Amino acid sequence: MSSHREAPEIAKDPVADSSDLYAFVSPDHPDTVTLIANYVPVQLPSGGPNFFEFGDDVRYEIHIDNDGDGYPDVTYRFEFTTEIRNPNSFLYNTGPIESLESKNWNRRQFYRLTRVADGKERVLAHKLPCPPCNVGPLSTPKYQDLVRQATYRLSTGEKVFAGQRADGFFVDLGSIFDLGTLRPFQQLHVAGKKIFKAEGEPVNALDRMNVHSIAVQVPLTRVRHNASRYGSGDRASVIGVWTAASRQQVRVLGDRAAADTPAGPFTQVSRLGNPLFNEVIVPMSKKDLWNSLPPSEDKRFAQFVEHPELAALLPALYPGVFPNLDTLNKSRKPRADLAAILLTGIPAGLIDGFTNATGDVPADMLRLNTAIRPNRKPNRFGVLGGDLAGFPNGRRVGDDVVSIALRAIAGVTVPLVDKEFSPDAAAGAVTPGLSAADVTASFLGDFPFLGTPYDGFNNPPASS
Repeated sequence: MSSHREAPEIAKDPVADSSDLYAFVSPDHPDTVTLIANYVPVQLPSGGPNFFEFGDDVRYEIHIDNDGDGYPDVTYRFEFTTEIRNPNSFLYNTGPIESLESKNWNRRQFYRLTRVADGKERVLAHKLPCPPCNVGPLSTPKYQDLVRQATYRLSTGEKVFAGQRADGFFVDLGSIFDLGTLRPFQQLHVAGKKIFKAEGEPVNALDRMNVHSIAVQVPLTRVRHNASRYGSGDRASVIGVWTAASRQQVRVLGDRAAADTPAGPFTQVSRLGNPLFNEVIVPMSKKDLWNSLPPSEDKRFAQFVEHPELAALLPALYPGVFPNLDTLNKSRKPRADLAAILLTGIPAGLIDGFTNATGDVPADMLRLNTAIRPNRKPNRFGVLGGDLAGFPNGRRVGDDVVSIALRAIAGVTVPLVDKEFSPDAAAGAVTPGLSAADVTASFLGDFPFLGTPYDGFNNPPASS
């Protein structure tokens, strides 16, 4: 998964677990950037009476670095509170929920949105309501209407939403974590020779699962650095984005649930920049540490980017398929291509018409060159597919980040920094074999872009 259950401690705390992060110039409003952070992963749609929600004791933040030092320059902070209308009812709702003010809805959640910039905090909105979970066709009969009611345009120019959405990440977990088996890759032919025996069709392990999303669409002028510092070139247009969740350091448990009181300063328990970074780059013993640190400390993990474990595993798992990668691994040359993609951004001159470099500070952030306009016909392989508006230039909801990451690790990006290296023929074909078409809930063409969450009555389908 992108970052679902990616570290031992956060796997025990799904309410604070950041599972996916997206950052892209908005196709519906190209003068804005859309930032989406998902939490509370792997939600089965059929729940109740306690449906999924944000944590009242968690501080959720989306950070933006616009000067390349690995520290936030702009932060959007979401803080939630939950209210119960009828404390004597065990039900989430006692009838159809047709509006955010419905008296039938017993457990409602609200949030305060704060923007932090230049060391100053400004509350942009108080007590904005979230929509309910998508319980079913009788309980939430017009769910899209509830989402529209819960989407707000603020006087400061931002558009904002917080609530349940369909999980848009697609990956064949069953095959990948069974010793790196890639079902479609089993059928690969190289030089006319079939390498492996087919072992079935890939399965999207996260299909028909929900998440909770915080999403904000921000005018570009409110995320870019003051152009006077860098001039009007690409550097002034590049931002780094990551999300983080924090809890207070002390939790006091009483004899009753109502006496469960958090106290003390907030401390970070989860973060996410590039997809799969903590998942497949950081070793098991350091995953919890990584979640607690800011991106400015990622020099500690640079060695794992420059010598990724997965790059060494591919030749072992698929003997004879990656000879050039195997030779590169044994040379112990640092993977400068991966360091650029994940830690510093891609400098100008490596790819025609493109850069998203932020400077010399190694930091795991989604780097987005906001001067590159959205592509009307996106290529799911992003920059690898010639689409400069896609991953690793930010990340759109439909980008096939698993295939892109696997191909980069397999060596297709090495020629960016070493013209003499020839990627193995198989490197450009590595894929779990899934795409956005394997997500049942279709992505939306406008904000908040992630699909309508699956309802509990119809999911899983009765036929299954």
